[in-house]
Amino acid sequence: MTLRARLACLILPFGLAIAGCSEPRGPLDPIGEHLGDWVLVNYWAEWCKPCIHEVPELNKLDGEDGITVLGVNYDGVTGDDLAAQIDALDIAFAQLPSDPAAELGIDRPQVLPTTVVIDPDGRRVATLVGPQTAETLREAMEESGG
Repeated sequence: MTLRARLACLILPFGLAIAGCSEPRGPLDPIGEHLGDWVLVNYWAEWCKPCIHEVPELNKLDGEDGITVLGVNYDGVTGDDLAAQIDALDIAFAQLPSDPAAELGIDRPQVLPTTVVIDPDGRRVATLVGPQTAETLREAMEESGG
């Protein structure tokens, strides 16, 4: 397991635990922490070939100013198993600790990959079904006022 995969699995829960000491926090707090940025919530699974092909595009976007990509493992994998999948797929973006579908006002996706686009004000502006590229994701942001 790479250091990046271990950190992705360890830092997010640790950060949530520390933040939780000061005030109650809901499931969307990891998303809310990125207000001011575009947030792309990407549902993926290791068995989903289009998801695998999308990872480099999402990694690239996550490294850009003003854009944060957060992943949701569709199968609910956690711990070492999640770290192994992150490592195997070379995922560089953070993972949400639980499925935020209800809080986002959407049904749990039935098709993978699915990417939910959240504007800098925290509003869900698009739900994109199927594989995306950096270009199609930028277009979705631009069409939504970005």
